[in-house]
Amino acid sequence: MKNLLARLLLVALIGAGIAFVSAPVVTFFGIRSAAQARDVAGMVRLIDFAAVRASLRPQLAGRPEVMTPAPSFLDDPIGAVRRQFQQATAPAAPDPDAYLTPDAVVALMAGEGRYAATRAGPVEAPDVWPRLRYWGLETTRLAIADAGGSETTFTFQRRGPFEWKLVHIGLPDGATPVVAPVASAPTAPVPERPAAR
Repeated sequence: MKNLLARLLLVALIGAGIAFVSAPVVTFFGIRSAAQARDVAGMVRLIDFAAVRASLRPQLAGRPEVMTPAPSFLDDPIGAVRRQFQQATAPAAPDPDAYLTPDAVVALMAGEGRYAATRAGPVEAPDVWPRLRYWGLETTRLAIADAGGSETTFTFQRRGPFEWKLVHIGLPDGATPVVAPVASAPTAPVPERPAAR
């Protein structure tokens, strides 16, 4: 009886270890499935939209000065005034919400990189498995490569023992395509509210 109990405990520990290690990959496929089904509530549970938007803004701007914090006015007053004029006259960066629609998320996870935001309709995601780029106790990075070898990186952060959330999307290097606004479709997944009766 003790031998059977020890084996069951060992199987339970191995199962918990496998679940613990594979949770980010399960979250990746959960996001892709929710996006394909246009399940906005499922996407909200698995994606930290504020963190992902913050990670996309400097990449879409394409300007290195956006990625580094500017010195204070006291340290460089002339540079601060110059930056204000440059920001006022600079063209607006593409909207990160264009990459967070269900169709764009599926396209990102299919390896379309910066062109994912140009998707106007549903995308059939190929049976592509992400490659593990980094695994840690708190952070994991998975990557999907396109046909040319450019990688889109997805960073997941632990929020509980088996709960992970997508917090960063790293787009491949290159220019961001101009996305024409679509009047009939929302630009960002917004949780649906039940209609009032």
